[in-house]
Amino acid sequence: MNYLKAVMQNDEQLKIDELKNIISIGKKLNKDIRPDEKKLEILLGRQISINSKTTNKLPENNIEKNQVKEKVVIKNEPENNILKTESLNIDTVSPIRSISTNENKIVVKFNKNYVKNDIKQISQKIASNYVYSFDIVGKYKYTIPTKLEINNIDNISVNDEKASVNIKISNKENTKITYSLAPRELIITVNNQQLNVATKKESPKTIETPLNLPSSITSSIKSESKPRNKVIVLDAGHGADDVGAVGPNNRYEKVINLNVTKYVGAILKQRGYTVFLTRNNDTFIKVMDRTVLANEKNADLFISIHTNAVPKEKANEVDGIETFFLSPARNERAKRVAALENKTDIREMSNSSKDVFLESLNRPRITASHKFAIDIQSGILQSARSKYKDIKDSGVREGPFWVLVGAQMPSILVELGYVSHPTESKRLYDKAYQQLLANGISNGVDSYFSKNP
Repeated sequence: MNYLKAVMQNDEQLKIDELKNIISIGKKLNKDIRPDEKKLEILLGRQISINSKTTNKLPENNIEKNQVKEKVVIKNEPENNILKTESLNIDTVSPIRSISTNENKIVVKFNKNYVKNDIKQISQKIASNYVYSFDIVGKYKYTIPTKLEINNIDNISVNDEKASVNIKISNKENTKITYSLAPRELIITVNNQQLNVATKKESPKTIETPLNLPSSITSSIKSESKPRNKVIVLDAGHGADDVGAVGPNNRYEKVINLNVTKYVGAILKQRGYTVFLTRNNDTFIKVMDRTVLANEKNADLFISIHTNAVPKEKANEVDGIETFFLSPARNERAKRVAALENKTDIREMSNSSKDVFLESLNRPRITASHKFAIDIQSGILQSARSKYKDIKDSGVREGPFWVLVGAQMPSILVELGYVSHPTESKRLYDKAYQQLLANGISNGVDSYFSKNP
């Protein structure tokens, strides 16, 4: 209990002291203390490293992070087990990643670098309307379900062309529009309200470039994009003998979790994130050890990926996607799902002790996790419903998931669907659907960082 509180408080010295106590007691009781000894070794090594840096008066840096920036690394796996994301075939990744609105902006994000020749802009007056058209080279998988709205603008449409996507803004009043193009992002700003402020504060690398456009259209092109410099740790739930939930025809949760996790890792790495997986094969990691990697790597986010289930008598009745964040459970459903996912946890605590501990959790981190869960849930639903309109939204919920307890960053647990449900189970085992889910999770990560840089 004291060690868990030390983890939540991020008190390194207290963690070391409590681990020493746990190891001492464990030896007397003939318990397996190897995991605790490994944690202590890591903490002591980190402490020595910090002391060494302080002694030498060197500035704090992220040497370890820089060394692994281009890798998707597996906890406790040899170097040759590094996941080579470039070799994965991700069907769902197209040049255009997402199209959305944010206040008076239309934001288009790309999976590759774009230049000004990839964007064609035309403005004209058609009948009594002023029409501003942006033709963007490439394809976008979710054109049909994309609906864009901006206050005081009559209509915004998104349509597929032969080899491009067309965004058309139509308004009865002559509206001033600007757009800013970075290699992986296009921002179209209506009325120029926010862009004028931003332009004054831009660094010298941002230049205003006239492209022979009408007077109502201007553009700014950033000469280079900034790296995301964000670290994500992905956890595929269960593994090995712990198969997790089991659906019809022996469809195992552990298989779905791992496949989707690998796809998410590949997509996020393509988008510029540094990604680590707790496992990349059919192995088992103790629940209490899954956040160790996230803390070691100073991760910005932790995502544990799971699949849900209910007893056979209710299998035909319950389906849907839901996302959880760590908090004392508020209802019986959250308690049921948490109990299912927590059953392999070896932590021995009474119910009252667990309640006390959960109530002592860091509230700002819970709030951040809640926001993160909302973005992930929204991203998954939008992606999955682009092919299956009947996907059920089971919502964002709070629950006592012990796999999230040790994380020192915003953390969530995703339930991708019910492997017990006859129809949803088949989808969850389908490669194309797994990739849709992975793309949705990745979009949720993008969305969270766009609001919380």
